[in-house]
Amino acid sequence: MRVAEQTWPELDSYISEESLAVVPLGSTEQHGPHLPLSTDHLIAEAFAREATDRTGYLCTPPINIGVSPHHRQFHGTMWVDAPVFRDYVESLTRNLAYHGIDRVIYVNAHGGNVEHLREVGRRLRDDETLYAIEWMWNESIPELVDTLFEQNGPHGGPKETAMIQYLQPELVSTDRLADARDEGLIEFTDDNTRKFGSRTFYDAIDNTNNGVLGDQTDATPEKGEKMFESATEQLVKLCRWLDRQTIADLMPKDHV
Repeated sequence: MRVAEQTWPELDSYISEESLAVVPLGSTEQHGPHLPLSTDHLIAEAFAREATDRTGYLCTPPINIGVSPHHRQFHGTMWVDAPVFRDYVESLTRNLAYHGIDRVIYVNAHGGNVEHLREVGRRLRDDETLYAIEWMWNESIPELVDTLFEQNGPHGGPKETAMIQYLQPELVSTDRLADARDEGLIEFTDDNTRKFGSRTFYDAIDNTNNGVLGDQTDATPEKGEKMFESATEQLVKLCRWLDRQTIADLMPKDHV
C-alpha cells in the first residue's frame, strides 16, 4: 500500500490492523558517464514498492537526496549535511509513529546514508518511540553479487549498472560502459585506499577521475533481474519477520 495514493480513511483501516511502514531512501548524485543521478533512489523505491506490493505493508514516498558530499566535485550531485539528514529522517519517522506505526524499515540504496540511518534508529529505539532498522539491498545478497561479478565496485559499478539496466534500461548509456570502466578505478582495494591502517581518502574523485568503480561492461539486465528478485525476497522476509515481533521485545532491555 502506497501512502501517497491512498485516502486518509483507507490509511485509517491499515493502521487499525498493521503497524509496519517501509521508507525508501537513496540519493541524487553522480554515477559516472553511464548511469543517471537518480540511480540510488530509483533502486530503493523499486525494492520498497515491490516488497510492499507483495506483502500489503505501507510504503511511504521516497527520500531522494541523502548524504553525498563525497561526490560534490561532479556536476549535478545534490546532498544535505549529515546532521540535517538525520534530523529530517528522525522527524519524518516520528510522524509515522504519531499515526500509529511502531516499526519501520529504511530501504536504503546509498552507502553514504547507512551510518546516519542506524544512528536515527538508535535514537528512536532509545526513547522507545518505535523500532527502525536500515536495509541495504546488496548487503542482503552478498554471495550472489560476488558470484555474478568479478569486480563489482562499490559505486556505479556493474551491480548498480545491471540493476538500472533491468529496472529502467532507457536511462543507461550503454555506449559509455567501456569508458566508465577504463576511466574509472576497476579494483577498489586496501592497497589503493588505505595507508598503514588508515583510510586516506574523503571524496570519490580522490580515487576515480570519472566517479565510478568496478567493471561496468560485466553488467547485463539478466543479472539485474536475478539480484532484484533475490534481494526482494530477502526484504519480504525481513518485513514479515519484523511484523511478527512483539514491540516490547524490540525495545531496549532494562539495566542489569
